[in-house]
Amino acid sequence: MSKPPYFMGIDGGTGSVRVTIFDKEGTNLGSKVSEYNTYYPKSGWAEQSPDEWLAALKEAVPEAVKAAGVDAKDIKAISCDGTTSTVVLLDKDRKVVRPAILWMDVRSAEQARRIFETKHRMIKFYMAGVPAESLVPKCLWIKENEPQNWEKADVVFEYTDWLHWKLTGNINANLSVAALRWFYDEPQGGYQKDFYEAIGLGDIMDKFPEKVLAAAEVQGTVTKEAAETLGLAEGTLVGEGLLDACAAMVGINVVEPGGMAMIGGSSTPLFGLSPIEIHNEGINGAYPNCVIRGTSLVEGGQVSTGSIKTWFKNNFLPKEWEEEAKKRGVSVYTVIDEKAAEIPPGSEGLILLDYFQGNRTPYADSLARGVIWGLSLLHGPAHIARAINEGVAYGAEHCFRAMAEAGYKINKIVACGGIVQSPVWMQIHADVCGQPLYTTKEVQAEACLGDAIVAATTAGVYGSIPEAAAQMVKLDKVYEPNMERHEEYKFFVQKYIDTWPQLRDLVHETVRHVNR
Repeated sequence: MSKPPYFMGIDGGTGSVRVTIFDKEGTNLGSKVSEYNTYYPKSGWAEQSPDEWLAALKEAVPEAVKAAGVDAKDIKAISCDGTTSTVVLLDKDRKVVRPAILWMDVRSAEQARRIFETKHRMIKFYMAGVPAESLVPKCLWIKENEPQNWEKADVVFEYTDWLHWKLTGNINANLSVAALRWFYDEPQGGYQKDFYEAIGLGDIMDKFPEKVLAAAEVQGTVTKEAAETLGLAEGTLVGEGLLDACAAMVGINVVEPGGMAMIGGSSTPLFGLSPIEIHNEGINGAYPNCVIRGTSLVEGGQVSTGSIKTWFKNNFLPKEWEEEAKKRGVSVYTVIDEKAAEIPPGSEGLILLDYFQGNRTPYADSLARGVIWGLSLLHGPAHIARAINEGVAYGAEHCFRAMAEAGYKINKIVACGGIVQSPVWMQIHADVCGQPLYTTKEVQAEACLGDAIVAATTAGVYGSIPEAAAQMVKLDKVYEPNMERHEEYKFFVQKYIDTWPQLRDLVHETVRHVNR
């Protein structure tokens, strides 16, 4: 039986908020997931309602406490994470100005392009191009297209900061988000005023939170209002958290240089920590002090991964597959994977590009879109399912190669997120990249565990995040690569890499025509 102290992690994800309670050994005591909606006003746009976030939070927090069977007074500390580049504006009365612009929204492609073309020294973090999903180009878009909303905005911050604000009433920024997406350079003094002025966004300096706190610094304590609303104990310590992918990174104990966190959800961030600050085309970063002080975060990533499987399920799932899943009492995704596993490597000539909502790395191209080529009358739904699995794996391998070219050597890959629920997909990734892939025992709430590790560090139960992670994270499975298949996949990976440069102009012209 677990004993106090307990720690709560709150993970604001793309489709839901997850709240989980852990003990100091990292045991998952109970969890609750509450969903909310995403709205798509136009192609490439995506928005959410903070009111729906709050409603989900009100449901999830007390239910998680109940599921864990603990007394809220025994929860020693809490920390939160949220989707990165999900932009929230508050007015002077602390009311939300407009719907939050979700991370996957790429409406600010033109603003991102112009920022990149300034060639300001801060572009060192995005040498292949500034991603439109980032907060800064999104804010420039708002200023240029919704000036009345920009004028109303007194505070600009993100979902992670919103969560901490709701708990403590304190408006702060967190270093992981600011370093990763706000062009915040702590070793150079933080916010770079001349950069924001150069891109026409000098007034954002007055809207950013003044304090930027590192992970595990004290953010505040739970207010009386939050305690009453959420079923928590007033005065509970709240530690400054991390952006979602960094929380998951900590939750699988990738906190030393040379590691690689493959965080496979709707998208797949690929994060490693470098002992030195490196910058190169094909990667983002490296962002100094983003997670662990004294290291810099190297970023690769894919905008659309698990979301492509969801797209397939929602739009093209054969009825008989759905009926089979119901009859057997299994997830439709299990059936999808089983059908995909029957198809040989290479999907009998199909290549899928996973750029459905743009490309994060190595191209940083928000106008990129998904591609499937090689179709013939031979191919059926199972081939498409296999091609999705493989195309996403090819994209990860492309990112790994870009990191290697930049000078980042990957020693160990640990995966988490929805991808680990699919042994077929995990094995395909291992075969494609030719390296073992590890998973941890906590496969439902890795980001929440990362939050709990941060909270335990804030509370002083552990002396550092790496010390806490070493005690609270346990490895579980390893997927060893089939090296014969790895050799076979090299051909298809190269065809994947060769595809986009030849289609780029055609796709760009079409996207601009549709969005004109």
